[in-house]
Amino acid sequence: MKKKVLSVLLSTAMVATMFAGCGSKKDEAASTDSTKDDAATEDTADEGDKAEDSGDAAPAGDMHFEIVSKGFQHAYWQAVKKGADNKAKELGVTINFVGPNTESDIADQVQMLNNAINAAPSAIGFAALDTQAALDAIQTAMDSGIPIIGFDSGVSGAPDGAVLANASTDNYAAGELAAEKTYEAIKDTIANASGTVRIGVLSQDATSESVGNRGLGFIDKMGELCIAAGKTVNVEGNQKFIADSKVEKTEGANVIIEVAVPATVDASLSKTDCETLLNKDDTIAIYGSNQHSGEAMVSANETLQKFGTGEGKVIGVAFDSGAVIKGAVADGTFLGAITQAPVAMGEKLVELLVAAANGESVADTDTGCQWYTAENMDSEEIAQNLYD
Repeated sequence: MKKKVLSVLLSTAMVATMFAGCGSKKDEAASTDSTKDDAATEDTADEGDKAEDSGDAAPAGDMHFEIVSKGFQHAYWQAVKKGADNKAKELGVTINFVGPNTESDIADQVQMLNNAINAAPSAIGFAALDTQAALDAIQTAMDSGIPIIGFDSGVSGAPDGAVLANASTDNYAAGELAAEKTYEAIKDTIANASGTVRIGVLSQDATSESVGNRGLGFIDKMGELCIAAGKTVNVEGNQKFIADSKVEKTEGANVIIEVAVPATVDASLSKTDCETLLNKDDTIAIYGSNQHSGEAMVSANETLQKFGTGEGKVIGVAFDSGAVIKGAVADGTFLGAITQAPVAMGEKLVELLVAAANGESVADTDTGCQWYTAENMDSEEIAQNLYD
């Protein structure tokens, strides 16, 4: 009997111990969950504080941008893409850079812009081939709340508020730089001249804003430099450039800046304009304000052989790049040329896209230009911006 009572007591004690053990583990688990909840609450509070500190800006890593260029296969646009890729990697964002095969494929570009909008990016970079053709797509982007940043020639004629800013070359300033570099090479000739000296300006047209500003920047700065040196200056030739220039009309001037513009944008006509200038005895320098005009200068010189930097030679300065102009700079036919900075353009574009996506105020940005010569054109800084 005693054995039975002892056995019952032992069994009861064991069961009580088991219940006590189970209760201990349950309490421990509850305590652990509570700790996790407290930690999660603290983390959430910290994240809330961080979000409050950073305002409404989205994390850069969450941003994706669509960039629609005027072309894609051309080396110039590849240089813009290189800059955009570099800056996107630096800022931790992603981009999709596209463009039609040629700059006459307007319909293809409009479709690419529509595709970009459908991708619902944080913002869009756009260099329009034809703004009018893209108006419906631009309106769709506005209605969808997608900011647009223009680049290169931008989106000229877009509705107010559609394009927040533009990343492009300040063409007037680029023309001024060309004048400064040209003047350095001819200032002694101007100072020592006993008669009139002539400086030619070749422009493919008088209507394009970019080409016009490159010409006017050159004319105005050259006039300013010559007048500061005690010379009188007069602008002759194309009436549009005469009217728009800051140089006042002066009869019997010491320095003549003659602007030649062909009746149509035609290579042979521009070549003839250059030949006419080269055949004038008082011509000491000629500036071509874009790739078309620069190549016409090379063509005109093939038979006349008057460009160069030696005694009795005419100083030649061009704008833009391309194999023909680069060759003329490399072999000394041209003193040098101005190139846009497409790599810097791509970098500035992405910076503006990020700012616009974060709701920050943005403004038009000059992406700069560079003066290149035979001495520096192979440097990494310059070479990345030269294209064929």
